[in-house]
Amino acid sequence: MNTLYGDVAESTLTKAKQIKLLVCDVDGVFSDGRIYLGNDGEELKAFHTKDGFGIKALGASGVEVAIITGRNSAIVANRMKALNVAHIIQGQEDKLPALMQLADKLSIKLEQIAYIGDDVPDLPCIEAVGLGICVSDGHPLVQQGANYITFTRGGFGAVRETCDLIMQTQGSLHSATGASI
Repeated sequence: MNTLYGDVAESTLTKAKQIKLLVCDVDGVFSDGRIYLGNDGEELKAFHTKDGFGIKALGASGVEVAIITGRNSAIVANRMKALNVAHIIQGQEDKLPALMQLADKLSIKLEQIAYIGDDVPDLPCIEAVGLGICVSDGHPLVQQGANYITFTRGGFGAVRETCDLIMQTQGSLHSATGASI
């Protein structure tokens, strides 16, 4: 089937239609994976406003959003709070137990979860959920384990593409409103 970004397998669309929770990695997914460090230890990351709009629109459509990341960062906490992401889990090198706890806490089945990642630490989560997604510039092993590979690179709208895919299959894409953030 043709989506806004290109042709997508019917099985992927069927999986996307069932999603109640989108879980995202951060570095390499919300950002391009680079970390800028200043002389005084200041850390900077770039986030795309397209991804911000997608997350806000997806949340407004009734799909829960969470992040699970291996690093701890005030920048990430602040960005996710600005996007109204309720579930912010940082400092998780082994992400699968955190995903399982979140699913249990929200009473959501694994097949109702989409997870988007880019590197090997994300692979167990990608393989465990109903819709495992890898960004187009993700590690080849992760791409092999994913149900869907985005057309867009991490940090350049891959999260927005994922949100649009879910909303398109659930019939809420055209009702998305608000401002890019």
